Amino acid sequence: MNSEQLKRQVAEAALQYINDYDMVIGIGTGSTVNHFIDLLPNVKNRIEAVVSSSEVSTKKLISHGFNVKELNQTGDLSLYIDGADECDGHNRLIKGGGGALTREKIIAAASNQFICIVDESKCVDVLGKFPLPIEVLPMARSFVARQMVKLGGQPIYREGFTTDNGNQIIDIHNLKILNPVDLETKINQIPGVVTNGLFAHRSADVTLIAQSNGNLQTQ
Repeated sequence: MNSEQLKRQVAEAALQYINDYDMVIGIGTGSTVNHFIDLLPNVKNRIEAVVSSSEVSTKKLISHGFNVKELNQTGDLSLYIDGADECDGHNRLIKGGGGALTREKIIAAASNQFICIVDESKCVDVLGKFPLPIEVLPMARSFVARQMVKLGGQPIYREGFTTDNGNQIIDIHNLKILNPVDLETKINQIPGVVTNGLFAHRSADVTLIAQSNGNLQTQ
């Protein structure tokens, strides 16, 4: 199976978690989630409203006729479906390759169940091969970058990119993240950091993994 087939396979498997009526669910961002959004009309009768983590996903959801609401209008969500850039064996993630990490983290925290959908290429023993994104206030970008050098990373400014929140992103290369919970806390305590792409405090509850042999793994 090629990459797009794997993404569609795992997106289709996630539909089983929309198992009640009048559900208000969170929807993430990215290429795998795009497949999931395209499949959502199959269970549209079960969905009252959706909360989206990015402007891109919002436009796609509206094009399919879904009622997109702000999190402030809904309260806590029953379910959140999103992808990841990396996932370890404990369902801890690196997210933010698409730049929506802050809204994704907020929606994940507000959701009773977080289902992560990935293909096997995203699975690692130790997080950090994928550069860790950090959303920063523009005036703090260089300061935060210097602090990340002290923590052993190589920061690279994501030039020409602005988040939906009007901020900037630095991507931290060459990290070997042995304690994701501790590092997530340390980075978030740096003044000027909005949030970082480690989802360790709020990891996925279930990760669905599409495998190249056609099997689907659940962890």
